[in-house]
Amino acid sequence: MSRRLGLGWTGGAAVAAVALLGLPSVAAFADTLEAALIQAYQNNPTLNAQRAAVRATDENVPQALSGYRPRVSLTASGGQQSVSSTTKVNTTNPATYSTQSGYNTPASGGVTVSQTIFNGFQTSNRTRQAESQVQAARETLRSTEQSILLQAATAYMNLLRDTAIFDLQKRNVEVLQEQLRQVRDRFNVGEVTRTDVAQSESRLASGRSQVLTAESNFKTSGAIYRQIIGINPGRLSAGTPVDRFSPSNLPGAVGAASANHPSVTAAQYNIDVAQLQVKVAEGALLPTLSVQGNYTKNFLAVGQLNTMESYNASVLGQLSVPIYQGGAEYSLIRQAKETLGQRRIDADTAREQVRQTVVQAWGQLDAAKANIEATQAQVQATEIALNGVREEARVGQRTTLDVLNAQQELVNARVALVGAQRDRVVASYSLLAGVGRLSPQVLGLRVPVYNAAVHYEQVRDSWAGVRTPDGK
Repeated sequence: MSRRLGLGWTGGAAVAAVALLGLPSVAAFADTLEAALIQAYQNNPTLNAQRAAVRATDENVPQALSGYRPRVSLTASGGQQSVSSTTKVNTTNPATYSTQSGYNTPASGGVTVSQTIFNGFQTSNRTRQAESQVQAARETLRSTEQSILLQAATAYMNLLRDTAIFDLQKRNVEVLQEQLRQVRDRFNVGEVTRTDVAQSESRLASGRSQVLTAESNFKTSGAIYRQIIGINPGRLSAGTPVDRFSPSNLPGAVGAASANHPSVTAAQYNIDVAQLQVKVAEGALLPTLSVQGNYTKNFLAVGQLNTMESYNASVLGQLSVPIYQGGAEYSLIRQAKETLGQRRIDADTAREQVRQTVVQAWGQLDAAKANIEATQAQVQATEIALNGVREEARVGQRTTLDVLNAQQELVNARVALVGAQRDRVVASYSLLAGVGRLSPQVLGLRVPVYNAAVHYEQVRDSWAGVRTPDGK
């Protein structure tokens, strides 16, 4: 069974599929499917954007941990004042008055330190919630990685297929042109009729139309390749299936996907996030205890002229017991519980979706394997049939139309074989992605694997600073 599809790209003109036409290999300096996957893993903007989203999610953890830490604020004030006051000295008749007026520049500075001691376990639950959000974001990243690698493999194989089809259609036109020349020569000597010439001309025009369609598909596949993989395609070499990395039977594949697929594990972490949100909302009903220290130093008092300096220092504990805040806190709890129920349903949906994807990919892979065998037999049979029809036409037992039909059947069979070879490789990658194992580690790609834990450890216990770990 042929498992490789080989074709090339040289200055916009296609080279035939090595496996199909038996031509000498042109892949000595070709791009490989592995190289394309590496380029997509490193350069795809969608994947890089998702990595940035994970790094942004990492910051939820230090934000939650800040609830354990003190809050410190400094205050300062200063300026100039003009004060004038008149005081009645006595109430006898006549009364006497005393007036005091002047200018001064009062100033003050202070520091306030507050520390939450207990807030209904909201800080601890928010921290655990943030950690679950980080884990969910990592699983979403893993799902995006699988999607991009699958798109890259598909784009690569689509370009191989469309290049081979483009070349086959051009070769078909060359054959039809030669056949038309021969029919015209035979018409000139009276061996065939004008009808035979018209049939050959019609089939040549149809072949040229198919070349234009194949060229359009070829250019479209090249543009998609550039979009997903990030570079222009070179001379592409054969692609190989990755069946060896998938489970050997359908039940094993379904079980592996239900347990390890990133969409399933992300849904499970989202359940944890929603469950912890319920606890955070319930924490708003519990008392809050905090301690606040304050120190203020005043130089010249505002509104007074005879106070030179003063200070105030205090350490106070504050206990707040919520009784009723309009009912919003109860609504938030109910809302969080409903969201939790939704996340559990989402997890069930994810499992069913993964199962459906695996079963579908398994069926497509089996069909692609069988289709290759069928189309190979079809190509061999149509080649024999075409040769026979041509020989019979030479002795007058077949018409020109019979030869044209046999030629078209051979082209269709070769196109079908190219498509089957493409489907064989893409289906193997689809199955691997459906199982949840389409990753650089499993494929053995020679590329540094992005480790989301590195950034997380860099920012988790950060107390201050606005620069990101990469210096931005």
